[in-house]
Parts: sequence; structure tokens; C-alpha cells
Amino acid sequence: MIGGVGLDLVDVPAFAAQLADPASTFAAAVFTDGERHAAAAPGEGARHLAVRWAAKEAFVKAWSATRRGQPPAVADLDWREIEVARDPFGRPTLLLHGQVARACGRPRLHLSLSHDGNVAAAVVVWEVEP
Repeated sequence: MIGGVGLDLVDVPAFAAQLADPASTFAAAVFTDGERHAAAAPGEGARHLAVRWAAKEAFVKAWSATRRGQPPAVADLDWREIEVARDPFGRPTLLLHGQVARACGRPRLHLSLSHDGNVAAAVVVWEVEP
């Protein structure tokens, strides 16, 4: 049974401008070393990080939907505890760490990522037991 669905869109040029700001610590604050390394393709870094940011936002939206009527499970969210990775077959997946993992348990998650033109998009579906 579906417990929550999250969708997020990111404007890639605006996101790239934020990353390019010399004073910005955004990438280090929200992405793991592995995510930054995976997105390091020349000329594609902003696009790859944008879709990972969309996935993290979509995850939080889906998680929030499973907690209807309850306060947030984590007071101070560390975005690096939500990691976008690839399974052994290259499919995108979410790895949860730290207090996010403790608060969520082992949810059954489905992740879809897409890029088109200047937009990066992600959808997360969170399954719950009926």
C-alpha cells in the first residue's frame, strides 16, 4: 500500500548558479562525498547534483505524507543522511543513514530520476504495510 508520494523539480541553471557561488557551502552541507564524486562528470556536475537534490526533497515529502498528523520524526535534518546511490544494476536508490535511518526503519522506497532540458525531477513512492 502506498503511504506517501513525493515529487520535486529543480531548475538546473538556478541550481548551478547557487553551486558556483564562491561563498556557498550548500553542496558540502547536503551531499555526501559519494554523491559529489558520482556527479563529478565534466560539465554535468550541476545537473547530476540537481537531480540528487530533487530526490532528497521528494523523499522528505513522501516521508512527511506517512506521518500525517504527527510532528516531524527528526528535528534537525542532516541532508547527508539521505543518500542517492546506484544499485548493482545502475538503478537509482536511496540509502538512509544516522538518525534518518533510525527514525524511518527500513522503508520500501521507489525512486525515479529524470532530466529534461533545464529541469531535474525526482519521484519517491513510500510503501507501507497494509
